[in-house]
Amino acid sequence: MKFRRQRLELVDVNLTPLIDVVFLLLIFFMVSTTFTRETHLAIDLPEAVGEPTQETQEQVEVLVNESGHYTVNSHNLIDTRVDTLKSAIHAVSGGDTDLPMIISADAQAPHQAVVRAMDAAGQLGFVHLSITTIAPQEDAE
Repeated sequence: MKFRRQRLELVDVNLTPLIDVVFLLLIFFMVSTTFTRETHLAIDLPEAVGEPTQETQEQVEVLVNESGHYTVNSHNLIDTRVDTLKSAIHAVSGGDTDLPMIISADAQAPHQAVVRAMDAAGQLGFVHLSITTIAPQEDAE
């Protein structure tokens, strides 16, 4: 008995449509992606060795104690939520976002509490933000 050999067919995959789709996806993602870095809050960090700045009469001062509680212009807040902080800042400033804002935090204050205060200032539109420091003590000779 003689069996006929089957002919081997060459299987060919056309890659041209696949390459076209990949290039179209690449172009789509390049066009739809934004490459700008947006900042919503400009921070003016003072030098620790510089001269103290002149205090203005009208300013918003946010104090953060070591447990993370806030005081806005000598008014203690009842909790540490962002909404409470924003409403207190808005009430003290009267909606004027051109006033300078000073954030003073205890050295042992949680970092999250300071960031929350900066975020609240940025959400309200304050752009003149300073973080207070103390001058380093001179070594006694």
